Amino acid sequence: MTLTILPPYKTCDLPAGTLAWREAGSGTPVVLIHGVGMQSAAWGPQFAALSANHRVIALDMPGHGKSSALPEGAQLPDFVEWLRGALDVLELDDVSLAGHSMGALISGGFAATYPERLERVALLNGVYRRSEQAREAVIARADVIRAGGFDLETPLARWFGDGAEDQAARVHVSDWLGQVNLDGYATAYGAFARGDETYSDRLGDITCPLFAITGDGDLNSSPAMAEAMANAAQVGRAIVINGHRHMVNLTAPDAVNAVLLDWLATTAVATAQGETS
Repeated sequence: MTLTILPPYKTCDLPAGTLAWREAGSGTPVVLIHGVGMQSAAWGPQFAALSANHRVIALDMPGHGKSSALPEGAQLPDFVEWLRGALDVLELDDVSLAGHSMGALISGGFAATYPERLERVALLNGVYRRSEQAREAVIARADVIRAGGFDLETPLARWFGDGAEDQAARVHVSDWLGQVNLDGYATAYGAFARGDETYSDRLGDITCPLFAITGDGDLNSSPAMAEAMANAAQVGRAIVINGHRHMVNLTAPDAVNAVLLDWLATTAVATAQGETS
């Protein structure tokens, strides 16, 4: 995987500290939010494809990249309110919002809370109503991280297969994980671990088109979860990309970009259904 040349950082002040983002293109705004341990650079393959006709703004999540962390113990609603503040200071409304993993939780929560501010929402490799066993496991990982344990290899093994595309992407992801602020990482992971049901009963409040996208090999953000999220939304569609795991926007950039371009063209009611590609 070869990343495109990334736009330079921009920063501004929020009440909670610094907001950092990368931006390219012009037109209607598309806001991208990465997952735990990543940074705005993780959307590199999407910048060229989406910025040709849109203003693409990839945010650094709190405590990641150059954005300030939220206070220890912050939970998913705090991250949703952080996003509201970020869109306010950037003077953005009528946004197309896409999030990956933790970013998908934030995006789904924002869409349920502030539906009037969005044109559409895309949830990439999102989690939704984990099993009790899975919830206990991810909370246990969050507690280990909060106690100072940082295991780089376990998530990489879970997110990537042995293929050339996966291994090329793994190099970049390993580098981003190695740069992460450990306190910010721990706070975000704690919210991620406990956030899968926070807005699960409110997806029906989302009035804009919702795409739920994942890989068929992503066991923790499963195709069944994507289909359930699409079915819960008023205007939902699930897309499953075959042969890929958790980091589909990096390991299957052409397929994901095609789906996102289709998403950006979606304005009418779509039938909630599952698709594979």
